[in-house]
Amino acid sequence: MNKENFSFVGKSLDRVDAEIKAEGRALYGDDLDFPGMLYAAAVRSPRPRIRIKSIDDSAARKVEGYAGLVSYKDVRGINKWPVVLNDYPFLPQDEARFHGETVALVAASSRRAAKKAASLVKINFEELPFIEDPLKALEKDSVKIYGKDNVISSFIIKKGDAEKAFKDCDIVIEKEFRTNYQVHAYLETQTATAVPESGGEMTVYSSTQCPFYVLDAVAAACGLPNNKVKIIQSVTGGGFGGKEDVPALVAAHAALCALKFKRPVRLAYDRKEDFMSMSKRHPSWSRVKYGADKNGRIKACKVKYVLDAGAYSTLSPIVLWRGTVHAAGPYNIENIEIETYAAATNKVPCGAYRGFGQPQICFAQESLIDDLAEKLAMDPIDLRMKNMLKTGDRTATGQKIDDSCGLKELAEIVRKKSGWDKSKVQTNGDKRRALGFSCVYYGVGLGAKGRYLDRAGAFVNIYRDGSVQVNVGNTEMGQGALTVLSQIAAETLNAPMKNIKLSEVDTSKVPDSGPTVASRTTLMSGNAIIEACLPLRENIFSCAASMLKAGKNQIKAFGGFFYFGKRKVSFEEAVKECWAQRLKMSEQGWYVAPKTTFDIKDGQGDAYVIYSYSADIADVEVDIKTGEKTVHKIYAAYDVGRLINPKLAYAQAHGGILQGMGWAIMENLVIKDGIMRNPNFTDYVLPISTDVPEYDISFVEKLYKHGPYKAKGMGEVPLIGVAAAIRNAVKKACGVSLTEAPMLAEKTLKAVKEKK
Repeated sequence: MNKENFSFVGKSLDRVDAEIKAEGRALYGDDLDFPGMLYAAAVRSPRPRIRIKSIDDSAARKVEGYAGLVSYKDVRGINKWPVVLNDYPFLPQDEARFHGETVALVAASSRRAAKKAASLVKINFEELPFIEDPLKALEKDSVKIYGKDNVISSFIIKKGDAEKAFKDCDIVIEKEFRTNYQVHAYLETQTATAVPESGGEMTVYSSTQCPFYVLDAVAAACGLPNNKVKIIQSVTGGGFGGKEDVPALVAAHAALCALKFKRPVRLAYDRKEDFMSMSKRHPSWSRVKYGADKNGRIKACKVKYVLDAGAYSTLSPIVLWRGTVHAAGPYNIENIEIETYAAATNKVPCGAYRGFGQPQICFAQESLIDDLAEKLAMDPIDLRMKNMLKTGDRTATGQKIDDSCGLKELAEIVRKKSGWDKSKVQTNGDKRRALGFSCVYYGVGLGAKGRYLDRAGAFVNIYRDGSVQVNVGNTEMGQGALTVLSQIAAETLNAPMKNIKLSEVDTSKVPDSGPTVASRTTLMSGNAIIEACLPLRENIFSCAASMLKAGKNQIKAFGGFFYFGKRKVSFEEAVKECWAQRLKMSEQGWYVAPKTTFDIKDGQGDAYVIYSYSADIADVEVDIKTGEKTVHKIYAAYDVGRLINPKLAYAQAHGGILQGMGWAIMENLVIKDGIMRNPNFTDYVLPISTDVPEYDISFVEKLYKHGPYKAKGMGEVPLIGVAAAIRNAVKKACGVSLTEAPMLAEKTLKAVKEKK
C-alpha cells in the first residue's frame, strides 16, 4: 500500500468527464428529447396553509396544446412519498402545508403552454392558521400541524452527569445561537423526464444524487413493481444535497403525467419555483453551555438544538441525528447532555445540504469555545489542543477514536502557516483585520441512524479488447466521482485509465447502493469496485504470469503492463488470453459498512465507522463603519485518509470553503408571513468570483484500514467549520461576539455600535 508503488491512485489525473462538459457536449436533463413529448408545470399553493375545496381547470382548457390536469386522483399507488417517515403526499388531497407546494400538475405540448395553463388553474381554498417559528411550534398552546406536539423527530445523548459537573467548574459559559437557511444554488434546476414504455414499464431520466430514492417514489406513485421502473441519471448540474431526496418528488410528478397521458413528459423547474419548493439547509436555534476548570480542561457540555424542518419530515430525522452526534464538538469531554428536536412549521421542507445538520451546531459550539477561551484568558487554539480528540479518546457517544485521527496535526499546520502566534489585530483606518480558528470532526458515511442504507454495489465487465465498463449505484454530480472511482478500478486491475468507462447510474444495472451523500461515495463504491475487481484481477494476473513464463508472485504490475525481467505483457494482451481460456470477465461487488453500536435510548455507542477531520483559520477584515467583511484568506488542513486524486481533493476544498463563507456572511433567504420574499439569484446574494478568498490547503493522510486504498471521505469537511472561523476572526477584530449566521453587515454594525 505504499503510494509510491501506485500507478493511478494518489495521482492528480484529469477528470474523465472534463472534455464533454467544457465543450458543451454533456447532455443534461433538459437537453434530452423524445418523440411526442409533453411538458408539465406545477400548480402551487398560494398560501402557507390551505384546505383545498376544489381545483378548476376550465380556463386552462382554452390554452392551445393543453393535455389535461393531474391531481391526487391520478396517483395509482399509495399517495405517500416513501422517504423516512412517509408523511409527504405526492399531491395533497385536502390540505397543502406550505407556500409553493405542488397541489396539481398540468401538461401541454410546449413549456410555454404548460406554464400558461398552470397559471390559469384556480384553486378554491380556505386559508388555515399557520406557524413559521420553530420555537413557537414547540410550545404547548401552538397551532398543531404535525402530530400532537409538532415534533417530527428528537434525540438525546447522555454521558456522565453534566449538571453535577457544571457545579464543580471554575468557568461556565452559555449562549444562544441562530442560523438561517442556505439555498443549494445548483446551476441546473430540478429536472425529470418520464417515458412510458410499451410493456407498461416506466423509464425516468432524472437529475439526481440518489437514483434509488427516485425509483422507490416513482414505483409508489404509479403503483408499479420496482422491476417495471428504471431510473437513469442524466448528467447532473450540481447537487450539494439538494438533489438527494426532492428529485424523487419531481420524477414522481413527471411519471404520473406520463402514466395518464401515455406520452413522455418533461418537468423542469424555473429558478423561482425551485427556490420556493425544493429543500434547503435547515435554519437552527441552539443553546450551548460549556464548563471548564481554571486550567482550561472542559468538564461538561450541555446542548439544546432545534431545527426548523418545514412542513414535512423528508430527511430531517437523519439531518438532526448527525447534528446531535457532533453537537459537543471534537473534544474529549466526560460529561455531556444533548437534546435535539426537528420542529414542523408551515414553510418549505428542509433536507440535505453539504454538512447535513452539522454546520449549524458547529457554528454555535465552535463560537462558544472561542468565547470560553476569552473568559479563561487562554489562546483559543491552546484551549482546543488541551481538549481535542486524539487516538484512544472517546467522543460524546462514548466511541473510541482509532488511529486514523490527525486533528492535532491539522491544528498545528494551520497555526504555523498562518503565523497565528505572532498575529495581532491590524488597524487600517476604519478597518480591523484578524485571524479566527475552528476545528471539526465528521462522521463518514450514514452512520448508525442510516446503517440500513449504508451499502453499495458495483458491476465490472471486461470486454475482449481490454476495455472495461464499471457501473456503480452512487452518482457523479460534479465532485469527480467518475474519475476517482475509475482510478480505483484501474489500480486494482492494472488497467490503463483510458480503458475504464464509468457511466451515470442506471438502476437496472446495479443494486440499490444508498444515497450519494455523507462523503461516502469513495469509501462505499470504491470498496464495492475493489471487491468486484479482485476475482478478475486474479484471472488477469495469472494469465499474464503464464504468458511471461513466471510465477504469479514473480511478476510486477504497473501502469497497465506486466513485467518479468526484460519481458512485458500489456493489460489488453492478458485480457485477450483470459477470453481465450474462457475465464469469467465480469463480476459484481458488494460492500456493507462495518457494524455500529449506537443506542438510541441514551445516545451511547459507536455512531460512525470512521471520522474525517479539519482545521480552519480565517483571515478576515471588518469595516467598523459599515459592518462589511472581506475574507482575505482561509488556511485549511484536512485528514481524509488517502487522497485518491489530490487535485480533485483540492478542488473539493475550494468549493466547500466558498460555500461555507457564503453561508457565513451573505446568503440570506427571507420568509415572512410564510411567503418567500427573495426566491431568485438577484436578491439571494451568493459569493461571486471577486469574493473568492486566497486558499492555503494542506492534507495529512491518516490511513483508514477499511477504506479503498485506505481513503476515508472528503466532500463535506471543507464547509463545516468555515462560518465559525470567520465569526471568531470578526470577534477578535472588532470585539463583538456574534451569535447569528449569516453575519450580515447591518447586524455586525449594530453589534459594534452597541458595544461602544
